[in-house]
Amino acid sequence: MATRHQARTAVVGLLYAYDLGNEDISTFTDDILEEDKIRNKQREFSHALFNGTIENLKILDAEIQKHLRGWDYKSIGKVEKAIMRLATFEIMVEGTDKRIIINEAIELAKALADDRSPHFINAVLDALGKEEAANIAKPKEIEVPKEKPE
Repeated sequence: MATRHQARTAVVGLLYAYDLGNEDISTFTDDILEEDKIRNKQREFSHALFNGTIENLKILDAEIQKHLRGWDYKSIGKVEKAIMRLATFEIMVEGTDKRIIINEAIELAKALADDRSPHFINAVLDALGKEEAANIAKPKEIEVPKEKPE
């Protein structure tokens, strides 16, 4: 049975293919996941990650861009983008523990990207995770009605 790490690795590959211009990749996801022996719950998990990331791509890209320090988003490698998009989706939308996701993203970068990528991805996601935690930690102001409703 495939692990979540293997499922995420497959999703990074799907996101990479999508970013290369293969927008029809979603029609082949089951075949690709089957080839990687990703089945049952891990397949559902993979589909949710891939589809959710694609559906929220503009928002995720905007969030990633906010946390780039001295980098042009267009100059970042496609593998690195795929890893950061997936991780950002899991942190912001799925609400998965940021420490787990950042660690997973670093491991994916070590396996799939160049030697400098893990440090770069860690810095961007750490900044994003801190902002996300600050937003969650801030109490939302609740407007208290001045009069009792009738």
